[in-house]
Amino acid sequence: MHRSQSMNNSKKAVILFSGGLDSSTVLKIALDEGYEVIPVSFFYNQRHKTEIEHAKKLVKYFNIKNHIIINLDFSSIKGSALVDFDISVPKNQIKILTEPADHHSANGNLEKSEPAAQKDNIPTARKNNIPITYVPARNTIFLSYAIAVGEVNNAGDIFIGVNWIDYSGYPDCRPEYIQTFEKMANLATKVSVTGQLKFKIHTPLINMGKKDIIKKAHDINVPLEMTHSCYDPVNGLACGVCDSCILRKNGFIEAGIEDPTIYAKSF
Repeated sequence: MHRSQSMNNSKKAVILFSGGLDSSTVLKIALDEGYEVIPVSFFYNQRHKTEIEHAKKLVKYFNIKNHIIINLDFSSIKGSALVDFDISVPKNQIKILTEPADHHSANGNLEKSEPAAQKDNIPTARKNNIPITYVPARNTIFLSYAIAVGEVNNAGDIFIGVNWIDYSGYPDCRPEYIQTFEKMANLATKVSVTGQLKFKIHTPLINMGKKDIIKKAHDINVPLEMTHSCYDPVNGLACGVCDSCILRKNGFIEAGIEDPTIYAKSF
């Protein structure tokens, strides 16, 4: 049974919330830590706009009243497969696992595999270059809105579900980026320069791979079947073959937890 948030708690947090696996886990972490949460979602003409519907359903599930949805238009910026429909989302770029990555060696000792994004089956270009699904300055823009929402709601705690391990190599998911943005937020807002509020950006998943995020989500009762990760949905269903789908699928396999996702393409 899900728990509604306490409206008597003066501790507020803004959650950047897409309705995906990572942001849903972060939302539940914040709720469990006693925050009154303000989820902020974005419709930016993204290819995977179905994530907004998942976000709405999850907000309702957790009985959260104050859900902010901000309309932007990245389609005129172009440059990303997620907002430019003339650019195809890469498919089948990552090997799909068929069994858990942890295995026993010949002497019976348990051996741990590397996180999926560090495996040799990840193309060299994906490890060394920024993928075409990177949306220019997206987290910078989203975090700017988050501190604006925090400023007017007296909420100095900002939660974002970025992670740098086992992911796509986006530059705006790095710890040094988050640290620098936090410093900027405390230099650029009225409430911070007047001493009324200090911003803190929380990244509880930043050093976790998909396997560990899924285990964490499972342990804290995130409704995983309600989350959405796909970059290129087919009639509202996860495509099953984009990077995000395969990372999600592999994460469930490595975690040893059944994947509740319905995929348009079977593995």
